[in-house]
Amino acid sequence: MKTINLAEKLGQFTSHWDPHVIADYNDNEVMVVRFQGEFPFHLHEDTDDFFLVLEGEMIMDIEDRSHPVAAGELFIVPKGVTHRPRAVTECKVLLIEPKGEPNTGDPDTAAPKPRI
Repeated sequence: MKTINLAEKLGQFTSHWDPHVIADYNDNEVMVVRFQGEFPFHLHEDTDDFFLVLEGEMIMDIEDRSHPVAAGELFIVPKGVTHRPRAVTECKVLLIEPKGEPNTGDPDTAAPKPRI
């Protein structure tokens, strides 16, 4: 058991769309990531997708709608829903996903998730 400083963890990398695992929670991984630009549209067949904006603002595109998500707000994409997060300027986000879930929903195109 220990305290985890999110700003300190986010300070350890500057890359975008590169989630880093900072903790385990039950059968989930807690990650921090920096967003800027557009992530590809994708879906997760078997799990919801959890986003908590820590700093900045992201936009969640879902099919024909866009949802702005500001710092201090969270957005959950239900499983099976095609979506794309994007950010005009850099934002910092906390993610929670089941262990081993590829960030693109597809193991062939997923980014590795280093532990920091």
